[in-house]
Amino acid sequence: MEYDVKNLDLAPGGRRRIDWAHDEMDVLEGVRERFAKERPFAGLRIGATMHVTTETANLMITLQAGGADLALSASNPLSTQDDVAASLVSHYEIPVYAIKGEDNDTYFKHIQAVLDTKPHIVMDDGADLVSTIHKSRRELIPNMLGGTEETTTGIVRLRAMAKDGALKFPMMAVNDAMTKHLFDNRYGTGQSTMDGIIRATNYLIAGRNVVVGGYGWCSRGIAMRARGLGANVIVTEVDPLKALEAVMDGFRVMPMMEAAPIGDIFVSATGDLHVLDYHHFEVMKDGALLANSGHFDVEINKPALHELSTGEPKRVRPFVEQFTLKDGRKLNLLGEGRLINLAAAEGHPAAVMDMSFAGQAMAAKYLVDNEGKLENKVHTIPEEIDAEIASIKLAAMGIGIDTLTEEQVKYLNSWEEGT
Repeated sequence: MEYDVKNLDLAPGGRRRIDWAHDEMDVLEGVRERFAKERPFAGLRIGATMHVTTETANLMITLQAGGADLALSASNPLSTQDDVAASLVSHYEIPVYAIKGEDNDTYFKHIQAVLDTKPHIVMDDGADLVSTIHKSRRELIPNMLGGTEETTTGIVRLRAMAKDGALKFPMMAVNDAMTKHLFDNRYGTGQSTMDGIIRATNYLIAGRNVVVGGYGWCSRGIAMRARGLGANVIVTEVDPLKALEAVMDGFRVMPMMEAAPIGDIFVSATGDLHVLDYHHFEVMKDGALLANSGHFDVEINKPALHELSTGEPKRVRPFVEQFTLKDGRKLNLLGEGRLINLAAAEGHPAAVMDMSFAGQAMAAKYLVDNEGKLENKVHTIPEEIDAEIASIKLAAMGIGIDTLTEEQVKYLNSWEEGT
């Protein structure tokens, strides 16, 4: 078996952490038991490019139980947990190509290694795997059943491909499932982002001005958690509806240029580039922290930071690069501008990834069940799958809900009755 991980000696620790996460992933365990009986992926190869974490490991083990032959690479150079990668290779015989801190050439070499297995289904987190197939590995397209996409940024890229007629196989928008973006994006990103900032800096959040770029589901989660820690939260937006929503939720809203001189901590999660740019750096406070929680490291204009600086940045803590500007001010870039929740922390808690990865697994099965029936476009997760995941999660939490009576069902489905 081919693989490329940091050190197989790390495997025992990785297995302990995988098992720890498993205890928080009741929904995925239910899916795993079902897959072990049904074997929906028998004879199929699944190639995945995802954050190599304990939660992802449990997804891979679930797919393996369903009969899939797997290969996994990282979806971000800093997001790999090396002990988990080692355990997947040593204990589960799953080929993994991922090393925390790998350079860009190695990152894309690992993606090619996954594609060399000639997958029938791909699981993506940011659409790098799918875009590579369409750019340089088109010989794989005829045998593709389709793929799944985990994150907002990837969905944006895939919809652009579909609009241009470039997408050559169906993709399932796992990110758009209600049990994903309402929970993973909001509660997972909110908690793990603040966790990453605190681990990287050991800063007190209370009393600081925290500027959050965007007010999508990820950004609103960050804003909620920052406020919960006692921060004075400012939101910047380009969408008037989202900006109005942020105001109604009790946050200050202003353009980034107005927020730049007063912010102490900046966090962007928009999926767009240069949210924090040259002209913002020029007016920021001495000592400001710059963090990103969007998928790609483009939201903070790193070349502009270098241009404004007197020399190379100084590594003052493991995940903090300090840039000294020509006027003497210092700006601190966290996690190299990459996903701070995975660069400096452990990513989302297992309990929330449980629902997201159950959605991934069920979406892959949906592709198998509907082979040849789906258009080459981005498809939403069927509502019944969302409802099933939510029901299993509630049951695992020991929470019951009401069911409609026959009388209530009749009333809701009639038009004759009114006031």
